Amino acid sequence: MKEMSSRRVAAPRSRSPWRAAATLIAFAMAPAAHASLFHGETLDAIADGAAWVVLFIAPLAAIGIFLIIHILPEKIAEKKQHPQLDAIKTLCLLSLVFGGMLWPLAWLWAYTKPVVHKLAYGTDKAPHGADDALHPLADANADDASKES
Repeated sequence: MKEMSSRRVAAPRSRSPWRAAATLIAFAMAPAAHASLFHGETLDAIADGAAWVVLFIAPLAAIGIFLIIHILPEKIAEKKQHPQLDAIKTLCLLSLVFGGMLWPLAWLWAYTKPVVHKLAYGTDKAPHGADDALHPLADANADDASKES
C-alpha cells in the first residue's frame, strides 16, 4: 500500500510586487489613530463634565424618575375617585420600604373596580375631601329618619 503523507501541498500563488507596494503606500499615507476627538485641556474638561453627570446628575435623575413612577397608582386612584385611596397611598409607601415589591399590587388595586364598595354604599366612587367622607352609620340614620317622616 501506498503511504499518504500528512502534509498538504499548497498551490503556488502569484504574488504581485505591485500589490505589496500599494499596501506599503497605503500604510504610509494613513493618518495616525487617536483615542479621542479632543486633546489637552478640552479632553480634561469633557472628562470632568462626564464625571459630574455620571456621579451626581444621573443618580438624582434616576431617583426622581423612580419616585414619579412610584406614585402613579396614587394619582390613578385620585383621578378615578377610588374609595380606597388612602389604602393605596399606604401601599405605595410600604412599597418604597420593601424595595418596590408591592408596587404592582398598588397599581392593580388602583385600576380595580370596587364592587363590594358599590354594594355597600351604592356607588363605586368616593368623594375625596375633608367634609365629603362616607359615614355609613350617619347616612343610614338619615335615611331612616327621612323614611319615617
